[in-house]
Amino acid sequence: MFSTWAERTVETKHGPVVLRQQGERVVLNRHGAGPAPLPPHRINFRANLAALAELGFQEIVSFNSVGSLRPQLAPGTFISCADYVGLQQGPATYFDDELKGGAPGIANSLLPRLIAGLAPEFTVATGQTYVQMRGPRFETKAEIRIIRHWGDVVGMTLAHEADLCTELGLRYTSLGIVDNYANGLEGTAIDFASFKQHVQGNQARVNRFIARTLEILA
Repeated sequence: MFSTWAERTVETKHGPVVLRQQGERVVLNRHGAGPAPLPPHRINFRANLAALAELGFQEIVSFNSVGSLRPQLAPGTFISCADYVGLQQGPATYFDDELKGGAPGIANSLLPRLIAGLAPEFTVATGQTYVQMRGPRFETKAEIRIIRHWGDVVGMTLAHEADLCTELGLRYTSLGIVDNYANGLEGTAIDFASFKQHVQGNQARVNRFIARTLEILA
């Protein structure tokens, strides 16, 4: 849906970033602009957020695909996270050699405006807690039994982005969709083939959701 937006490359000290721009808005695919998407553990989070900061942006709207850790958050549910857990690996940071960083969190500064504008067509389950795992594999059923005590949804990207936004002074707003139940939840199993089927099944609604989000923020 962004094929008509102009492609440009932003050079940062952390590496180049390819994004698409239309007017004063840009869209950045965290998984890269190439034909094969980068797995989560290979994403250059520092370059991605640095590029947006260098372009002068202050508001970042994120859209994440997540797995549900709660029966009531069924696949197809749109969500917004208010907090996150990132214990499996060290946080992404720009301060490799300094004891510095800032209090982490999710600003969700644009969320009230988006929730109001998306209704009544779309309902968003707000206030969720995101548990970040490293990837690229999905979690084992035993791991899911543990992290269900930590949060509501599971993914592999949000915590790094939110941490880096805090360090850069950017305001991060969280949106996303539940594409699957986490491994073992509600008697389900997950692999990449079934995950891709879930994503494809939700794609039309996601496209409409993002189109409405862009209209609200225009």
